[in-house]
Amino acid sequence: MKFCIYEVREDERQMLERLRQKYDLELILTSQPLNLETASLAAGCDGVSTLGHSQLNRDVLNKLAEMGIHACSSRCIGINHIDMDAARELKIRISNACYSPYGVADYTVMLMLMLIRRYKPALWRQQVNDYSLGGLMGRELRGMTVGIIGTGRIGCAVMQNLSGFGCKLLCSDVRENPEAARLGEYVTVDEIFSRCDMISLHTPLLDSTRYLVNERTLSLMKPDGMLVNCARGELMDIQAVTRAIENQKIGGVAMDVFEKEDGIYHHDCRTDILKNRDMAYLRQFPNVIMTQHMAFYTMEAVDSMVTCGIESLVAFVQGKEYFCEIA
Repeated sequence: MKFCIYEVREDERQMLERLRQKYDLELILTSQPLNLETASLAAGCDGVSTLGHSQLNRDVLNKLAEMGIHACSSRCIGINHIDMDAARELKIRISNACYSPYGVADYTVMLMLMLIRRYKPALWRQQVNDYSLGGLMGRELRGMTVGIIGTGRIGCAVMQNLSGFGCKLLCSDVRENPEAARLGEYVTVDEIFSRCDMISLHTPLLDSTRYLVNERTLSLMKPDGMLVNCARGELMDIQAVTRAIENQKIGGVAMDVFEKEDGIYHHDCRTDILKNRDMAYLRQFPNVIMTQHMAFYTMEAVDSMVTCGIESLVAFVQGKEYFCEIA
């Protein structure tokens, strides 16, 4: 079997080599994303694998089908870069990554703690030998009500982590998770925004969840309420969030994702002018924490992402089922 692996990062190469030997594969490795211009690299291959910067639209999927490729894996959880309707029509089988939720869950709680303990301004001061305490008084999670929107694997893992802190947990989702119901109380989304001191987003990006955080829902929040987003940047209307921060309507926000982050996150932009003006502006505030879409980034997760990506292609080519396949 021969596969073309797009968007290969250096940290993936060791696991790719192990899997190549295990399954006796021929692999074409490229750091380029899959698009119409690079699709020809997969000529003669049985399958392709990508990360989230590739654009698997109808034209690209048509090109793959014309080359006889009907197996494609995404080595990340998100599938917003894939036209699933076109894939089904063309009978191209698609899989995404399935990795432990605990890396993102741990990172989420870390961001919560950084917000409530005012770590960003404390770090700024320390770097210029200012060790004063003024303005750095924090809060304790134990006395807070924390709301989790989205109680899938990651959202539920966040609730498990937070249960050890002793805080009150509220949650919301279209479908109840028995474990989440055991750990907290299911309420409406509006109740999450109005009752919680800390809100964390763990829902997929759908038409119904796009700009879930908006002018209206932000207006429901407590003046010192805080937001954490380790899910998708498009869940937040960033203009509305910026106004809320500027006017001190909320207490702070921590984001590992950002709308229109492509071309910036996971790239070295030190000598560039950032093309995302909202990102460039919002990062200045002392109560805004921004990280470069790295909550997932653990050794365990990377190994799982690569393994799912390759093993699903092997299964598809062999006509077998694979647990990470997207229906």
